[in-house]
Amino acid sequence: MNLRTAFSRQGSNLVLAGILLMLLGDFLFALNDAMGKWLVASFSVGQVLLIRSIGAFAILGPMIARQGTGSLFRLERPGLQGLRVLMATADTALFYAAVAYLPLADVMTFYMAGPIYVAALSHLFLGEKVGWRRWMAIVLGFGGVVIALRPSSASLSLPSLFALVGSISFALNLILNRVLRTTSDTSLVTWQTLGALVVGGLLSLQGWTTPTTLDLFAMLLLGIVSCAAHLMITRALKLAPASTLAPLQYSLLLWAVVFGLVFFGDVPDAQILLGSAVIVFAGLFIFHRQKVVDNAVPVETVARDGH
Repeated sequence: MNLRTAFSRQGSNLVLAGILLMLLGDFLFALNDAMGKWLVASFSVGQVLLIRSIGAFAILGPMIARQGTGSLFRLERPGLQGLRVLMATADTALFYAAVAYLPLADVMTFYMAGPIYVAALSHLFLGEKVGWRRWMAIVLGFGGVVIALRPSSASLSLPSLFALVGSISFALNLILNRVLRTTSDTSLVTWQTLGALVVGGLLSLQGWTTPTTLDLFAMLLLGIVSCAAHLMITRALKLAPASTLAPLQYSLLLWAVVFGLVFFGDVPDAQILLGSAVIVFAGLFIFHRQKVVDNAVPVETVARDGH
């Protein structure tokens, strides 16, 4: 076996490892979302955010110790860092607020439109050129969101608006991740976790329900699972091309349907399924066109941060 063949096989193995890590990370995010839906049925969003954020430090603590606490305060563009923390906190809080009333698949449908928003916002905020094909896919994706939103005076609900605004916050968070890409992953995750902890603590002042040992463990586990999933996806992006991994995020929608059906008895209706199909098709086309552009002019892409 010559040297070129050895390197080729090694590269293939790394890509396969990246794909497996991405799929596992997405599964953990979906599991985290299902656990969150179960918990917000009995506890306030603020209380879940607070205890979940404390649990996250079981993983973040060693990472902070290895990096050093000083680097947490040496951040580029503090204003944008603060805005990113705000968007990340809104993303998570509004997601939990939405799943308290809506099926998992319904809420995940809105969040799957995140890459479509990113494509549009990248043109506005990052000055990235978006060709007419991707603009058509963006418009089509917005159409899928409208289908899922059911925008009529009789059916437009506050939880649906929570999911819509949360998904836009998620997209803005991804944009800010791209702008702040030189900031270490440990710093980014630590500050967004602290933001969620503070907001959760403030919201919890309105009322506190004493959790059982099982409930407390589940809320702490939310933070641990979410951090583990984030680290897996971050590692996956270092092993395999983002253009290869990005479409795999739609496995989240599949898991949302499965977990919603198994644990909550939720069956997606025809309108949600149609909206999901339109959004997924538009998103996959955008990924395809981005890959074409990447082959012509190398650019950096971003991936889902998660809840």
